[in-house]
Amino acid sequence: MSTLAAARADNFYYPPEWTPDQGGLNKFHGQHALRERAKKIDKGILIIRFEMPFNVWCGGCQSMIAKGVRFNAEKKAVGNYYSTKIWSFKMKAACCKQEIEIQTDPKNCEYLVISGAVRKTEDYDEVDAETMLLPEQGDREKLVDPMYKLEHMGADLQKGKEQEPLLVRLQRDADLKHGNDYSSNKALRAQLRSQKQRVAREEADAKKQGLGIRLLPVSQEDVAAAALVKFAHKFDRNRGNKRAEIKASSIFSNCNTSLSERKKVSPLASKDGKLQLLLKRRNVNVLGVRDLTFGKIRLSSKSGSEKTSQKPSVRIMQTS
Repeated sequence: MSTLAAARADNFYYPPEWTPDQGGLNKFHGQHALRERAKKIDKGILIIRFEMPFNVWCGGCQSMIAKGVRFNAEKKAVGNYYSTKIWSFKMKAACCKQEIEIQTDPKNCEYLVISGAVRKTEDYDEVDAETMLLPEQGDREKLVDPMYKLEHMGADLQKGKEQEPLLVRLQRDADLKHGNDYSSNKALRAQLRSQKQRVAREEADAKKQGLGIRLLPVSQEDVAAAALVKFAHKFDRNRGNKRAEIKASSIFSNCNTSLSERKKVSPLASKDGKLQLLLKRRNVNVLGVRDLTFGKIRLSSKSGSEKTSQKPSVRIMQTS
């Protein structure tokens, strides 16, 4: 903190024109020690950071302002309750710039909404909250009287006996939760550690499968639902088409027809009716069928030129 900038930041820098008879630095610069927070200090107003003590409904736009929301409020003393001052806080809501005024209530030890908002009513059942119903303010004041206290002592003892099981259970739960902080902290950290490890494994499995999201663990319902789903495989479809083609074709088909030509026919004849029509229109070699019936066929040609100009001769070899 020996630099000039640090000294100015801490307001410890005294310029050369300053003299001790001019007073402090704030008086020399003509400013208040609180800077912008004291711009209305002549009116008794100080700018502070105020936190909403409870949930309220905004009077301008009817939106809820939650407990704990902070505002730059103007703090001002507006009265006294005996020797305790009553402070007023004025602020503007961020939702609609509605001016809200809240005052302290030293008598009841709480805050009061004066204008600009309405306090949200929040009731609860002491049985559901597992708490005891405290006596009213009037009953607490009457307990100061010894005679009133003596008259109601029996009722109070009976009520205490009725509430004893609840108090014992609450005390036992509090001891279990806060009696051994080390064990509670250890169990919580082990639970969080196992959860992180499970998430890391799921992310690694999703990355291996090429997915950008984590998958939930497999359950028995998922396995049963997946077993009911059946997909049409390409192998089964091709096998079915080939079997249909074989069944629809004739056993006396031309010997020169190759398997590749059959494959060319099958995609065109996707439907059974068209496939049968195309197969019926094929020219069947009757001579070849007769030769296949009585003997073997051996095709021969004299030369390559005769293949194009003359028909091939057929020689039948009788089998013994």
